[in-house]
Amino acid sequence: MGLLSDPYRRRALARLLLRLNTPLCLASFLVGLGWFAGLAFQPFTLRAYMSENAMGSTMVEERFAAGDRALSYAREFAAHKRKARGMPVAWLEKTMWNLGLEVYKQSFSRTLPFPDELRERYMVKGTNVYGILRAPRAASTESLVLSVPCSAGQENNQAVGLMLALASYFRGCPSAPGQIYWAKDIIFLVNEHDLVGMQAWLEAYHDVNVTAVQSSGMLGRAGAIQAALSLELSSDVITSFDVAVEGLNGQLPNLDLVNLFYAFCQKSNLLCTIQGKLQRSDWDSVPAYLHSLQTLLLMVLKQGSGRPQGDHGLFLRYHIEAITVRGINSFRQYKYDMVSVGKTLEGMFRKLNNLLERLHQSYFFYLLPSLSRFVSIGVYMPAFGFLILILVLKALDLWMKLSGCDVEPADQSCDGGPVAAEVPRPSLLALVPPLLICHATGLALYFVPILGQHMATHHFPVSESEAVVLTVIAIYVAGLALPHNTHRVLAGSGSDRGWMMLKLLALLLLAMQLGCIALINFSLGFLLAITMVPVAAVVQPTGPKSLQAVLLVLVTPAATLLFSIFLYHELIEYPITVLECWQRFLQAIAEGLLDHHLYGSIVFPFVAFFVYPCWLLLWNVLFWK
Repeated sequence: MGLLSDPYRRRALARLLLRLNTPLCLASFLVGLGWFAGLAFQPFTLRAYMSENAMGSTMVEERFAAGDRALSYAREFAAHKRKARGMPVAWLEKTMWNLGLEVYKQSFSRTLPFPDELRERYMVKGTNVYGILRAPRAASTESLVLSVPCSAGQENNQAVGLMLALASYFRGCPSAPGQIYWAKDIIFLVNEHDLVGMQAWLEAYHDVNVTAVQSSGMLGRAGAIQAALSLELSSDVITSFDVAVEGLNGQLPNLDLVNLFYAFCQKSNLLCTIQGKLQRSDWDSVPAYLHSLQTLLLMVLKQGSGRPQGDHGLFLRYHIEAITVRGINSFRQYKYDMVSVGKTLEGMFRKLNNLLERLHQSYFFYLLPSLSRFVSIGVYMPAFGFLILILVLKALDLWMKLSGCDVEPADQSCDGGPVAAEVPRPSLLALVPPLLICHATGLALYFVPILGQHMATHHFPVSESEAVVLTVIAIYVAGLALPHNTHRVLAGSGSDRGWMMLKLLALLLLAMQLGCIALINFSLGFLLAITMVPVAAVVQPTGPKSLQAVLLVLVTPAATLLFSIFLYHELIEYPITVLECWQRFLQAIAEGLLDHHLYGSIVFPFVAFFVYPCWLLLWNVLFWK
């Protein structure tokens, strides 16, 4: 405190910070990048372990042997699906009823804000079918869910067959009578139209309606859902399992659930991958490190998108721990039949059946470079903190310059020279016009594309989906040419103090926005920080404006999305051309709007209301006169 209260020492500290500001910012950026790159190095990560005592051991004797029955159910389901040209509701009801389950169905419909690009549908109608196996050893207070999406074509037929075979085994059959150890209800759900059907079922089950889904309601309920597993299989045999953990808005399931699945895969000698990549054993080699880094980057890109990577992603918003398991049939020589898959799922449900409370002891915020190692929030958050530190240092530098900390009481500057002529201080009102215009542009970016799609299709030869996407791009680009500099008419706003005040405000807003979103979705905050922060720190109206303008355009959120799409396909070893990348970019914009209106994704409104206006403020700083 003595250092800050003494005016001479305070001025000395201010001069030191002003002199070392740029080196400190550069060092902070390099440390942040290096810290994140080190997260993929195995000695810097933690070994996966089970925190929940009830699931700490996989000492469960799996007896599932109904592999042939699962294949038979799959063939019958495929035949009736072709006959019905959709989901065979009547056959599913009859089959589940014959298995001894309480069978219910739920009809739903959802009007899309605009037709989607892939199926060109404006109205989604479907039916969910689910059966409930009541627990014989407890009241219906808790339950587990095994869900299977009914996909178009021949996809996922085997998953439905395996689910019905498991329901038969769990209920008790002549080959395995007396399955009386269930203490939780088990719900076997077949949902139509993937995420739309799952959203309708979850809203009806919890008696809420936040996305305007029209539903027939829920006739039968089980207990409070403790955990859920979504199964996707498209082949009679599989070579590996791939587990998806990323949910809506970057939510992740409790790490114990992921560790439980990985433990049973190890027990059954099943190959298990994450992000489609099988972990390597030679962790101390450079190829192994690059492999882990690729896996980590893929998770960051998927989590940063805010899109649920499976039906499990919608369970997480209701505080239900869930994962999606996909059976992969690839070129690998190891082949596993339905018996091996069924035993793994049976063991998982029997372990979840032992839970006395919800999963809560393990981590909810983590990154996975592999299934056997994880990075907790306390380890990866400093990488983001060093990037935000750049904004704080630059804001402190501007504040000291604006507050006249280099002026001594005796009308002497910090260097001992005479004080320059006093420059009129700009009023805070000078910041109001650019703030209002930039945020009004963000509001237009959010509301106009949906509200004006019919007018656009009336005047231009485009479809509704094309009109929405093109309107988003048009408003985004038009924001660069709007008259943000109306603040110049106010006194003193044309001086250096004017743009310094505006940049100080933009830096503080950007730091606050990225810090808040990183607490919810670390990957989204980190991707925006790694691109926007360096350029936001250096932009100013002096110097090479053309170079700074190019850099600002390259770090705009739209350019970050385009670069992320290209990087994602490079990481999955499926390179695409520039034209294909642009097409996927347009598709990603449409999907982002649909995800927001259908499921409540916050990525698009966050960019429209906060990030884009803040970027426009920096653009305004660059062209200050």
